[in-house]
Amino acid sequence: MAKGYLAHKERLNELNSFGKGVGKRAGFKCEWCDSSEDLRLWDYKPDEPPTTDSLALLCGKCRGWADGGKFAANELHAIRNALWSDVPAIAEGAARVLAGCKESWAREAIEESFIADAVKAEILK
Repeated sequence: MAKGYLAHKERLNELNSFGKGVGKRAGFKCEWCDSSEDLRLWDYKPDEPPTTDSLALLCGKCRGWADGGKFAANELHAIRNALWSDVPAIAEGAARVLAGCKESWAREAIEESFIADAVKAEILK
């Protein structure tokens, strides 16, 4: 248990070292919906070393969606603009959430985004 705890603590410290930079990039607002409530870093690729491209500043609601939480399709309109970001954690993360929505507008938004075709294909499979 101690090894896991220490590894988790080290990972949190590593993530927090990116906090100010990501916060400034985000304008201290959620990078998906622009909310300024309950902001925290979200790690898009938790199995890899963190970078500014693999982290996003998200509000509690968006973090919940990113972590597999339930949503109503009309709520997801708020994150549609995130698809146009050049930061993978923002664009690809939002696309993965939108892919869980069965509405045609969500799929069309993903298809029209600048996300790499190979990544789009994997997300939309």
